[in-house]
Order: sequence, then C-alpha cells, then structure tokens
Amino acid sequence: MDSQHYNSQELMVVNAARLLKDHDVVFVGVGIPNLACNLAMRTHAPHLQMIYEAGVIGAQPARLPLSIGDPSLVTGATAVCSMYDIFSLYLQRGNVDVGFLGGAQIDQFGNINATVIGDYDHPKVRLPGSGGAMEIAAWANRCYIITPHQKRRFPARVDFHTSIGFLTGGDARASTGVRGGGPQAVVTDLGVLKPDQHGELVLAAMHPGVTYDVVAEHTGWPLKKAPDCQVTEPPTAEELRILRDELDPQRIYI
Repeated sequence: MDSQHYNSQELMVVNAARLLKDHDVVFVGVGIPNLACNLAMRTHAPHLQMIYEAGVIGAQPARLPLSIGDPSLVTGATAVCSMYDIFSLYLQRGNVDVGFLGGAQIDQFGNINATVIGDYDHPKVRLPGSGGAMEIAAWANRCYIITPHQKRRFPARVDFHTSIGFLTGGDARASTGVRGGGPQAVVTDLGVLKPDQHGELVLAAMHPGVTYDVVAEHTGWPLKKAPDCQVTEPPTAEELRILRDELDPQRIYI
C-alpha cells in the first residue's frame, strides 16, 4: 500500500479518527464521521462506542450504513431505544463525549449554518436544516466539525445560526446555559482549526505540503496561526488499507 498517495477525503477521515480516544462515546452520522469512528476502533480506540440518532447504542455495522436508520446498525448493537431517549437520557444528560458535525458554513467562532445561504426570508439557497445537529452542538461534551476548506464555507459570520459554536466569542456560549464544550477542532483537507481562549478558530495544524498562505486564502476572516502550529502526520499505509479494503471498498465516500 502506497501511503504517499491519498485523496482529500481520506486525509480528513484519518485526521478526524486520530482525534478520538479509546472509550469515547460518539454521536455519529453516516459518511466521513462513520468512517472516522470505525477507523479509530480498528486502530487506537477499540473500546469506542458509537451512538446513532435513530436510537442505536454501541453500533457495530458490518457494512457502511446508508442512513442513520439503516438496519445494519442494529445487528450486534448494545441497545436500541427511541430517538427521544437518545437525545434526552444520553445526549442532554452528558453521556455523549463527542459529536461529529458538518455544515454549509462554519464561521470564525465555530458557529454552523445548515439552514439557508443569504437572507432567511429570501434565501439564495435553502439547505436541509439542523436534524439533530443543533442539540449535539449544544450538549455533546466536545464536537468535531469535518468539511472541505473553501472560502465560501468559512465566512467571518454565518448567514444563519443553525448550531451553536462560541457565538461571538468570550463567554457568549457559556452565558446561554448550554453544558457542552463546543467545537474543539475543525478538520479540513488543508489542516486543523482549533478555538483559542476566546473561542476564535485559529490554524492549529497544516497537512503536509500545505502553507499558511493557502489556508488563509481559503478562509473568510484574517486567520491567526497558533504559536505551536504543527504539521500533521500523513496517513499510514495501515490506515489507508483499512479505509480502502475494509471500510469503503466501493469508494462511496473516499
């Protein structure tokens, strides 16, 4: 397996997987978050627990699920309950360590827009909306966002607040009363952004071969660089083998 050649999707999956810890309880969706969780379970986090919005706890899908209600999620799962129980008894109670999120726009303070582009009453584009992301962003102990790094996806301010990040920074999030820790990292195909002490997203790591100027050019605000900004390790041959041969052999997501 040639670990020198990988695409942007594989790069995001691998770096998202590396953020997960053993024994984490993860609220996961389909696609890249699902691949990241399964990759983590097969490498450094064998005791990771996956929770799906439809009401599945401890999922062990034998194949890639097509949706959050895919029957493959139930087989071998620890428990199956209602969607209400998942959100009230697990998420809001503080039993979910990680929520994986995405969105059409992510702004300077990690707020997410998945509702409209443009004015709400007369939008240029109407998007699918929140789903469970609003609650996950508010109540998960920490959140990770995964998205391609394009300037249109990273405006200084989102057009609509679908899911809470750090609002306007400082203590703005804490003052709302939500318990979750907010977005702790945004993984893109250029690098990793993390919040500073004020809740502003700054460049914490760049992928191999990427420069600060390239990341800044694709960001809609004057992007700061963390003092200890790192270069991420490239995907290993084993990580790519698991992704390509075991998790997504049909290349649906990668």
